[in-house]
Amino acid sequence: MAEFEVVRSAVITAEPARVHTLIDDFHEWGKWSPWEDLDPQMQRSYSGADSGVGARYAWSGNRKAGAGSMEIIASAEREIGVRLEFLKPIKSTHQVTFTLDPVETGTEVTWRATGRQSGLMGVVGKLIPMEKLVGKDFEKGLARLQQAATAQTG
Repeated sequence: MAEFEVVRSAVITAEPARVHTLIDDFHEWGKWSPWEDLDPQMQRSYSGADSGVGARYAWSGNRKAGAGSMEIIASAEREIGVRLEFLKPIKSTHQVTFTLDPVETGTEVTWRATGRQSGLMGVVGKLIPMEKLVGKDFEKGLARLQQAATAQTG
């Protein structure tokens, strides 16, 4: 079993409250999540709270998208915690944390995922670290978050 941690940060040129809203509400993730376009036919469902603690999101898609769910388990002004559970292609559970720090030019967002790789993923993880598997996705997501946070709201 191998522990992993993937971390990426970027400064988003928007107020922390605006960035918080985009992360704290799963309905908003379609605007910035790097995985939303993996399957145009992906099935999505929302349950629990509309946003914040108790909000839930589940998806089921093609081989690339897989299937799983997320739940917001902590929501404070500067930090949002998400429990991420994959059902397909391989069952696993990860902890995801978004930290929002006000800076002169906006908000520094740190996106961190931690977990364990066991079984087949433990073996694969030794060959291809999780950092290589999802690091670029985090970078893409942060770039999209920048676009979403600075887009004109109608």
